[in-house]
Amino acid sequence: MFDVVYTYLESPIGPLLLAGDGARLSKVGFPNGKGRIAPQDHWRRDDSQFVEGRAQLSAYFAGELRAFDLELMPVGSPFQLAVWQALAAIPYGATTSYGEIANRIGHPSASRAVGAANGANPIPIIVPCHRVIGASGALTGFGGGIDTKRWLLAHEQGGKPDDLQGSLF
Repeated sequence: MFDVVYTYLESPIGPLLLAGDGARLSKVGFPNGKGRIAPQDHWRRDDSQFVEGRAQLSAYFAGELRAFDLELMPVGSPFQLAVWQALAAIPYGATTSYGEIANRIGHPSASRAVGAANGANPIPIIVPCHRVIGASGALTGFGGGIDTKRWLLAHEQGGKPDDLQGSLF
């Protein structure tokens, strides 16, 4: 185990918690929803850490960055890591379905397991789990809440969150 340090980044979707070993991110936490992360007692706050992560996330929110290039340290099962790697390959502004991710990782009947791994993604936004939607085009659950997912998708598609009323099709 490593010493966990954390900081916060103010963003248009609220303060995001960034945590990891100081150089590599292992968690991004939302201010609300099931993806909310609170620092644990043994974590140490250090606002001088994650300089590049904060810079790239700020550029993303400013509309100036479409692809992240950061050292990440996600912790998960081999299946989860495969799903998260597939998520990282979804282009900016695009969406895909759980079934398509299952196909990409060679487990075509594992849509539900992909959904569970997607929901367990510890580094949302940077590993873009918000780009995965239901097969019908419906905006499905998201750790930061559906409104945050809607905001992120609209941001990437150059619109306003109100432009996405629950579905992309």
